[in-house]
Amino acid sequence: MLRMNGFRRSLPLALCLGLAAALARAQTPAPTAKAAKKPASRSAAAPARPLPAPEPRAIEILKASCAKLAAAGSMSFTALGAYEVPSLWGPPLIYGRIYEVVLQRPDKLAVVTIGDGPRTEFYDDGKVMMSFHPAENLVAVGDAPPTLDAALEKLYAAAGTYFPFTDAIVADPWGDIASSLTGAFYVGESILVGGTTTDVIAYETNGVFIQMWIGRDDKLPRMARAMYNDDPLQLRQSVQFSNWQLNPPVAGEAFTTAKAAGADRIAFNHPRMKSDLPAAVKPAGASKKAAAKPTPKPQ
Repeated sequence: MLRMNGFRRSLPLALCLGLAAALARAQTPAPTAKAAKKPASRSAAAPARPLPAPEPRAIEILKASCAKLAAAGSMSFTALGAYEVPSLWGPPLIYGRIYEVVLQRPDKLAVVTIGDGPRTEFYDDGKVMMSFHPAENLVAVGDAPPTLDAALEKLYAAAGTYFPFTDAIVADPWGDIASSLTGAFYVGESILVGGTTTDVIAYETNGVFIQMWIGRDDKLPRMARAMYNDDPLQLRQSVQFSNWQLNPPVAGEAFTTAKAAGADRIAFNHPRMKSDLPAAVKPAGASKKAAAKPTPKPQ
């Protein structure tokens, strides 16, 4: 959860960054001859940004939340994922998705995306994984790996698809963050998200700065906002959680759909070929194997 592997740079973001850069170049007047002869000024190298040592209180809150999630044999929640992309004028716009999520460890997952954009449904019943698109009546079907972590990696590798809440459902959330944590501190108390009392922490891992709201009593994540340190536009991505249920009874039918039986079969594949994509940007927090794949798209 807390390493924010789910916050990957998306295809729309990469395309908009390229468009913004092109617009900036087009709108910048050509330098005059006099200006061209003027030597560029040398600026002093920026000093290294100090990172605070991880505060014990922040670490305690992170570990407690990770442990609560890892211990759940099943869970369901609603996630609102949002990410910024630069507009044609420059200031960012926000795009988002609403996800209804159900999972059962170690190998079952259902994610129904209900907005914005066309409805999509992803199912993994432990044997078969499928991505169903009702509006187009299309379905991609493949063999399911033995664990949810492996299924999420396969989905990302095969189709460039990720979910912004991925880090909340992996088998070992704390293990994913501990090795790359470079700083953490306690921000304060908040009732911003749904009126729930939360402890707000901030931390940095793998080149991403993250602010997290975690329920004080139930230890569940309520909201997270992330920014890549090397992003010159300092765009932010976020995910907000609601309707948490831990260890609910889940019927096996929740992880498949009969509606896909009559759909046209397609392969799990990237929406665009590598040659069509802009220069690749390595996703922060992604594994080396995943980072070698084409730029992903948000599901």
